Parts: sequence; C-alpha cells; structure tokens
Amino acid sequence: MIVSRYVTIPMISLLKNANLFAPQALGVKDLLVAGGKISAILDPSETTAPALPTGWNVEVVDCEGATALPGFIDGHAHITGGGGEAGFATQVPPVPLTDFTGVGVTTVVGLLGTDDTTRGTENLLARVYGLREEGMSAYCWTGGYHYPLTTLTGSAKTDIVYLEPVLGIGEFAISDHRSSQPTYEEVVRLASEAHVAGLLTGKAGVIHFHLGDGERRLEIIERAIRETELPARVFNPTHVNRNPALFDDSCKLLDLGGYIDITAFPKGSAAPGLEAVDAIALAVNRGLPLDRITLSSDGGGCLPCFDSHGQLQHMDFGRAATLHETLQAALQMGLGMEIIAPMLSTNVANLLRLKGKGRIACGYDADLVLLNANNEITDVMAKGHWHKRNGMTVIRGTFE
Repeated sequence: MIVSRYVTIPMISLLKNANLFAPQALGVKDLLVAGGKISAILDPSETTAPALPTGWNVEVVDCEGATALPGFIDGHAHITGGGGEAGFATQVPPVPLTDFTGVGVTTVVGLLGTDDTTRGTENLLARVYGLREEGMSAYCWTGGYHYPLTTLTGSAKTDIVYLEPVLGIGEFAISDHRSSQPTYEEVVRLASEAHVAGLLTGKAGVIHFHLGDGERRLEIIERAIRETELPARVFNPTHVNRNPALFDDSCKLLDLGGYIDITAFPKGSAAPGLEAVDAIALAVNRGLPLDRITLSSDGGGCLPCFDSHGQLQHMDFGRAATLHETLQAALQMGLGMEIIAPMLSTNVANLLRLKGKGRIACGYDADLVLLNANNEITDVMAKGHWHKRNGMTVIRGTFE
C-alpha cells in the first residue's frame, strides 16, 4: 500500500514532553514542527497548544518522556544495491525506503562499490531522486572503487559542481585486491579535484576511501597529507574497523584533523576486525577526538570474505538497521547518548557540510527519532512527516 505523506500527515506538530538529545542533552522539552522544520524548542511549563484556525491540520503528540534524537545520517549506503563479486546473481537489489526510515535513517548518501561497470552514476542519481520523492533526504558520491572514475559529466570535479546531490568522490578503493591499484599521483589528483569542487560549491569536497585488508593500509593517504597542501579532512577512510592494525593507523588521522568512518557490520561478521561498538569504546578509552568519528552501515552492500588467494569464502550484506543496533549496544556498554548520537548525526553533517541536518535546533530540518525506555525506535519523522508512528510504518516506498 502506498501512503501519501501530503494527504495524511499534519504539517504542524507540537511534540510535548520529549527527553531531548540535540544531540547534547537538553532535558525534557516541547518541539514545535512547522513546514518541515523545527520552529521552536520550548520549556513544557511555558507551552500551550497553539491557537490556530480549525481548518489547519495540526496535531499535538505527548511523547511522555521518550528520548528524541536527530534523525540518523547514513553516509555510506549502496542504495542501488551492491555486490556482484560472485557473479551477476549475487548483485544485491536496490534498498527500499523503509529499510532506512524504519530504523531511524532520515538522510542517506548513496555510492557505488566494486561494480561500477553495470551500475553507474546515472542510476545512482535516479535512486537518490526516487528516495527524495518518497520523503527522505538523499545524496550521493560520484565514482566507485576504480580509476578512472565512473562519472556522469566526464570528471569528478564537474559532477560535484553541476550535480546538486553529489557531495564528493567515493567509495574509492585502496589496499584491496578489488581496487584498480591506484598510484599515489592518481589519488592526489582525485583528492585535489574533490577539494576544489568543494570550495566552488560549499559541498563536502572529500574523497571517501574504501579500505581493504591490504598491508599498505593508509600509506597513500598518510603520504598525501604529509607531502601536499590538501587538508586532512579531504581524505576520509571508511571500514576502518575491519582489522585492528587498520584501526590503529586510522586513529592517527584524527590527530591530523581528519575524519574516520566506522562501519556497523552485522553482528558477528566483523571478525577479524572490531565490532563497531568495540571500536567506539576504544576511541573513548584512548581519549581520541570523538567529534571527527562517524558511523555508517554499508547498507545494501555486499560483505564478502575472501581467502588469501582472492577466492570468495562466504558473503553477507549490510543493513541500515545495524546503526540502531550499535546505538543500543553502546548504551548497554555504558557509553553515553552524547557520545554515540553525534556519530550518527552531527559529526556526519559537519563532515558532509549538510546544512540544516544533524541537530535538533530551530530552523533545522525536522528529522527526528523517538526511542522508548528500552531504546527501541517507536517513531521516525523526516522533514516534518511521520514515516513511523507508534511502531507502525506510515509511509512505504512505491513498490513496498
């Protein structure tokens, strides 16, 4: 069943008595949502239901102390489907809307991976526009694993400059047998294109690196930061928790002003690497700058395991639900909400320069996740429209 968000959902909502993490703890507050934006954050003792004409579609929701967080921003998801490393039949299908919104993701950044041959920037952009039409915020990277890049306009720079949803380059593979084995000069040239395009547009302008299990790990990135004038933030590695040595090397980038992206692998599939929650705990224990750590799902992506000869041993695939699972695991471990929530929202928005995203603040998009006392997701709002309400799906994708 297709549910129209324009017909059934009020455009003005007063959310009362929400325990607000914005993502900093603000205590119990009331939120006024209008026109898809946070219009006011109010003290409950001072709030009354707005006196508006009866013809206006207004709702008042008592959150009864539920925890309210900014909607999750998943900066790394294969929205058109990933995979294909074991033949055409292993291509993962496109990810439907509710696989994101149902688990708290209100903004997603899509990308191409190993298969940047049968999949291209054209259908990636089309899926971005489709998810937008269905009610969530969506963006993408240009390129994929390989050099030369898969682009739409002929270069990464012009893709970023002329295609509004394109934020940077990614996921570009290094230290992986599936990469194009790029040279140092090729990597620096791409990073320069991304950086300059970011300056011209105000976009992220970063190159988002897939890291494999190769022994070279971050050598190219470390050299580029050391030998060029490019800012460290331009070089953004993901999957940094796929093995302990890679995680240790990646943490050094934080001291240089860079960001790192931890992957929330499905539970039990991270070995020999670190579960996302364990990597976060290590970062806390080491006193690392947590405001430059992000968390993504690799949703829709194939998670293959290869032997030393490059032969596929078994395969799983990423799911956006692992972001919420990691949040729950972090809270159970004793890590505070103010530690984990920014990695799913504010930190991502800062890196990607997403205006109006990543915070619960006046003038920001009304992207909200409500949690009950067991930290289960009960309600999800994207741009002022309920996608999930009282545990039930309100808006489904066109073909769901």
